[in-house]
Amino acid sequence: MPFAAGGPIPDYRGIIAAPWPNRIADGSYRSDGTVLHLPINEIARNTALHGLVFDRTWTFQEFDGAAVTLGCELEPTHGYPFSLALQVRYSLDDGGLHTEVTAGNTGGRTAPYGVCPHPYLVAGSSPLDEWVLELAAETFLAVTPDRLLPVARVPVQGHPFDFRTPRALGAVEIDHAFTDLRFAPTGRAELLLHDPVGTGVGMSWDTSCPWLQVHTADKPAPQRSRLGLAVEPMTCPPDAFNSGTDLVLLAPGARHHAGWSIFAR
Repeated sequence: MPFAAGGPIPDYRGIIAAPWPNRIADGSYRSDGTVLHLPINEIARNTALHGLVFDRTWTFQEFDGAAVTLGCELEPTHGYPFSLALQVRYSLDDGGLHTEVTAGNTGGRTAPYGVCPHPYLVAGSSPLDEWVLELAAETFLAVTPDRLLPVARVPVQGHPFDFRTPRALGAVEIDHAFTDLRFAPTGRAELLLHDPVGTGVGMSWDTSCPWLQVHTADKPAPQRSRLGLAVEPMTCPPDAFNSGTDLVLLAPGARHHAGWSIFAR
């Protein structure tokens, strides 16, 4: 869904979520023995959502005809007292739209870090309920119903979230992280989405992202609901600043790379 230039980004569409993906409970976490407090921007759930750069203006760095590179400097704040230089490169070819995100620690302290994109995939003109989803994930992260905070990993076997064999989404509502993903020998995992009319879309990502958030974009009436499928390869799960699960600890001078692609089927 298009939105006006310079205006608010609806539903975080197309953003880069860094230096953490998803949400942090109460916006608080502990680093080097000190409890830090991040801005709460998901008021109803009292969480810090999708990092600190989604609403920043990224600066142009390079364009070579088929790729553009943008940069963003993250300076220390009270809640995140670390310095990061972020760079995102978007390239387009016959294989799709490719994104590479690099984070470099430019400060003197080890920084907790995570990243993900936030695209909404549209398989075709049919309603989302009719789209056929294929996702080779063995487990998902159960969450609290009110705040969507992690509870436990649950096998998809026998659960409505089992899409290891392609099937229609139907009325299932998803806003959960999946893991134990199947990576091919090429080092890529993928999600495929097909419309019965014959069109489709897919997304693949590298092993830097062992987690995948999937959201069926459900909205209460009278808002327009289920307009696309949010597909977010994540380097760590929700609330990783507190759990430490797959959290990247970026040492001074170190760099981290993550990449994903969106393609037509």
